[in-house]
Amino acid sequence: MTKINTSLHSSRRKARKAHFSAPSSVRRVIMSAPLNKELRDKHNVRSIPIRKDDEVLITRGTNKGREGKVTSVYRLKYVVHIERVSREKSNGQSVPIGIHPSKCVITKMKLDKDRENILERIAKGREVKAKGKEKA
Repeated sequence: MTKINTSLHSSRRKARKAHFSAPSSVRRVIMSAPLNKELRDKHNVRSIPIRKDDEVLITRGTNKGREGKVTSVYRLKYVVHIERVSREKSNGQSVPIGIHPSKCVITKMKLDKDRENILERIAKGREVKAKGKEKA
C-alpha cells in the first residue's frame, strides 16, 4: 500500500513526537468531540473542537453514561474536565477526572458568532463534497 499524503510521516516515532509536542492551536483540533445524532442532522457536521461551556455525555470508561457541562479544556494533557465527574483524594479533597474529548458526545453546544461560522464552513465543505460525488 502506498502512502496517501506524502507531506506527513508515517513513522510511529515521528507521529508520537508530533502529537506530544503539538502547539495549542493543533491540540484544539485534535481535541474534537463528535456531536449527537440531533445536532449532527441539524448542522450537517460530524465533530467539532470541544470548548468550555458545551454539555457532553461520556460514552466510554467507568463514567460511561454520565452527563455534565465542560468546566475546563486542559490542552496540555489532552483532557476535558466535566462538572460532577470527580474523585475523592485520600485527604477528602475532590479532584476532577480528565476525560478525552473523543470519548464524549456533545449534546448541547455553546454557540457564539465564531462557532456558527465554523459550523457553516464545515457544512458548506460537506455540500461541495457531496455534489462532487453525485457527478462522478
